[in-house]
Order: sequence, then C-alpha cells, then structure tokens
Amino acid sequence: MSDYLFACRVADLADESAVGVEIDGVPVCVAKSEGEVFAISDICSHADIPLSEGEVGEGTVECWLHGSRFDLRSGRPTGLPANQPVPTYPVKIDGDDVLVAVKEI
Repeated sequence: MSDYLFACRVADLADESAVGVEIDGVPVCVAKSEGEVFAISDICSHADIPLSEGEVGEGTVECWLHGSRFDLRSGRPTGLPANQPVPTYPVKIDGDDVLVAVKEI
C-alpha cells in the first residue's frame, strides 16, 4: 500500500507546466501535460538539474541544461544525452489537492 502525501494544489499547475516540491525528503517534479498530472523525480539522470525548471509539453519534460526529455508516464528518456530513466510516482487528485506517493509502505 502506498502513502499519498500532499504535493501541491491543482491550481498551482497551469497546463504544460511543472513545479518542484519536496515530499518526505524526496525531490519531486509535479507536472501537468495534456490535461493529466504526473510526478517524477525532480533530478535529471544525466546532470544534477531540477527537471521542474524545464519545459513541459506533449507528455514530456525537458531538462533545460542539455535538452534531455523524459516521458512523464514512464520516466524514460526520449532523447540524449540522458540514457537512464528517472523514478515516477503515483498521483491522486483529492478535491483541490495533488497527492503523491513517493515511498511504499
């Protein structure tokens, strides 16, 4: 069973945008793309850069430093130079709140 914790408010996420939050000590990029909300690690697997500072679009987030894109559903890189995936986390919407499970119990 997963422990869902508050990440942000739904209103904090404009379409095709992301916010960086820390949940239970884990840096998380919460992104809204194509009408869905996703949560992935906020640390690029290629360089130690917050993904939440990158551009979001078409179900991906781009690292602003070297241009690697990551699929928001799977965490897999969709372009070089990154070649390692980043963790993804389950998301629930509870009223106006975005809840994310970063750790399994």
